[in-house]
Amino acid sequence: MAVLKYEEIAESLRTRIAAGEYAPGDTIPSGRDLAEQWDVSRATAIKAVDVLRSDGVVVAKQGTGFVVTETPVARPAGARRAGSARILGGMPFLRVGTPDWSEPPAHVATALGLPPGTRALRRIRILQLPDGTPNSCVEAWFPPEIAEASPRLADTAPIAEGTTRYVRRQTGRFPVEGVDVTTVRLATEVEAGRLNVAEGTPVAVLVHTAHDQQGRPLVCEEGVTPSSLFEQVDRYAM
Repeated sequence: MAVLKYEEIAESLRTRIAAGEYAPGDTIPSGRDLAEQWDVSRATAIKAVDVLRSDGVVVAKQGTGFVVTETPVARPAGARRAGSARILGGMPFLRVGTPDWSEPPAHVATALGLPPGTRALRRIRILQLPDGTPNSCVEAWFPPEIAEASPRLADTAPIAEGTTRYVRRQTGRFPVEGVDVTTVRLATEVEAGRLNVAEGTPVAVLVHTAHDQQGRPLVCEEGVTPSSLFEQVDRYAM
């Protein structure tokens, strides 16, 4: 399938941002400048920038133009519905520690199709409410073949283009199916510390597994949210 011109421009800007050419807070080229550089209409250039804005990579700044986002935004586990913008339901987040290679819990290993004893790359983040308090904690587990082919997953710095686009660029693999399983239980001591609640607080646990074009697991995320903050709304035809 041919890549449309505005998508090509947007992807070029993502790559330059990911490479550090445009750091957080820097202004990206204007629609007029992009139109001249790429020999396209201004409408096409603006559409490319709108793609980045929709994904939360850039934000509008009055009197300046569009600047690279300074506060990283992530979506809760299981919130990557087809056609949804990256910023839809996104929240500011903090990275917890440094990504590490560990043996995942049995249910995560099963979701990733990993035999016992196999280590996976783990990234932990805390999603925050507007006042800075924790909303949920998410552990994302990447199977070895994905993590080894995508070295920036092991960095603590946010990936401006988002992990999904980065993994696709590195491996050619992308999610076509998501499986979400929601359960309830009591928070562990570690989870309680991350969420600033008492140990044993009721929590909702959403385990999200993304599968690629061939049904192979790409990532398994376990999101834990205090029951007082968890809400799931489904709208459907009847």
